[in-house]
Amino acid sequence: QVQLVESGGGLVQAGGSLRLSCAASGSIFRVGAMAWYRQAPGKQRELVASIASGGTTNYADSLKGRFTISRDNTKNTVYLQMNSLKPEDTAVYYCHAGITTMTSSNYYWGQGTQVTVSS
Repeated sequence: QVQLVESGGGLVQAGGSLRLSCAASGSIFRVGAMAWYRQAPGKQRELVASIASGGTTNYADSLKGRFTISRDNTKNTVYLQMNSLKPEDTAVYYCHAGITTMTSSNYYWGQGTQVTVSS
């Protein structure tokens, strides 16, 4: 069984930084693209950033320059470094990944980690 487990969320003041981590575990053969999404109260879930297995990255235009996505393929882990945080960054952040096991390929979501930015 495959799981994505996020960590690193919390409460931070505006202007501060947080680093989120998401580790994939289970009977994994290959991890493809990984991404971070976020969902603020009353809003739709939106893409924050994605990273291909080879390292190519993509960001939401509004977040370029403040957020950085990276991955460690040896650990099946994706990271999101968030700098200069603003109150509008407050949301639940979800990890998403395409994972191939010995029997199937599927997309998986993590359980989410809360990020709260106070003004």
